[in-house]
Amino acid sequence: MAAPLGDSTIRMIVLLLKEGFMDITPIHKRVIGLDVHQNKISACAIAEQADGTVTVEHREFGGFKRDRKALAQWVSAFAPDVVVMESTGIYWKSPYAALEKVGIAAWVVNARHVKTVPGRKTDVADAQWLAILARAGLVRASFIPPADVRHLRLIARQRQKLGGMLASEKNRLHKLLADAGIRLNVLVSDIHGQAGRAMVKALIAGKPMSEILDCAGRLRATRAELFEALQPEELSAKHLFVLTEVMSHIEFLETMMARFERELLDGLQAWQPQLVLLQTIPGIDTIGAAMLLVEIGTDMASFGSAQRLASWVGICPGNNESAGKRKSGRTRKGNAWVRRLLCEFAQAAARSRCALKDKFAALSIRKGHKKSIVALAHKMLRIIYAMLTDGTPYQDRTVDYEALVVQRNAPRWIKMLVKHGFIPAAA
Repeated sequence: MAAPLGDSTIRMIVLLLKEGFMDITPIHKRVIGLDVHQNKISACAIAEQADGTVTVEHREFGGFKRDRKALAQWVSAFAPDVVVMESTGIYWKSPYAALEKVGIAAWVVNARHVKTVPGRKTDVADAQWLAILARAGLVRASFIPPADVRHLRLIARQRQKLGGMLASEKNRLHKLLADAGIRLNVLVSDIHGQAGRAMVKALIAGKPMSEILDCAGRLRATRAELFEALQPEELSAKHLFVLTEVMSHIEFLETMMARFERELLDGLQAWQPQLVLLQTIPGIDTIGAAMLLVEIGTDMASFGSAQRLASWVGICPGNNESAGKRKSGRTRKGNAWVRRLLCEFAQAAARSRCALKDKFAALSIRKGHKKSIVALAHKMLRIIYAMLTDGTPYQDRTVDYEALVVQRNAPRWIKMLVKHGFIPAAA
């Protein structure tokens, strides 16, 4: 089996075709190209007859449900070998779903690989150009998950959006407290932890300082230090009003995120083995694993190789060479949702006790923090590909997992053994 053409090769061939320097050899006999817009779909059907003649038919459909149904019926009646459309924002999704209902899996291709013919630019010409490229086998379908997974994507991506909003609101709360002269964040690593949140809410509610300090719990800071940090230099009524509203919004967003997370995990019950598998990698928790799976799926054969998966995500270095000199290695556009998740995983893994942390430390010496995070995210994606392909959990050679479990649980175990009389209490 011949190796698939790379993106750069496809773009070069497409350019030669546009300029008239190459002829094409048809691979598919019956193809349809769709140029999809918000309110219109232009279609071009190319069919090669038994006697070698080629017929071309153009159709246009509206953007309503009845039009998409008519499109699906027309395409189904044509019985094409390939149906191809560009990935145009979100507008491709409805025609794709309509075709999917009649048993036709359309190819959704990267718009960068099928730029239109130079000269007169029309929707009809775009659709015909797509059909010509598909007929010659010069386009490659992007990964499109099944319908149920695409619906779960809506939940996962909205959860990511809510997470960004939540982070913004928490930063806003920090700035408001600093504006009022409250320096609680100097002593408390996370003011949105249980103790920090309780103290901030008590302060907003106007409770006495003694009650506020009682909320500190097991914080390492002394009551005297917390007293000094909580003394406002200028806490006006307007400060309190904005703080109250921001805190309410934070709690509202947290509640919304919890609902989205429950809905997402409920929809992934069939993927529990893969969810558990991914959580063996340092830096990936349950929600992170769930959000990643709805983006890339569990069948790695859809991508073919770890390199193609990384290219689809846009997390691997690009290749731009001329005259033997490499000009740029910057990453290219891809799935921004997956890339954001992977960078979050890499940030967490770089702070954990594992080989990935050592890898990050070695990279950061010569690449800096940001590039090292991207490189570590790339490495983690290749690990994820191998794990989902083989079904094997992550094993870190630098970590003694048994010793780590004992270290984490030994104090609790000893306490219970003393309590029940299995070992004597210390004098």
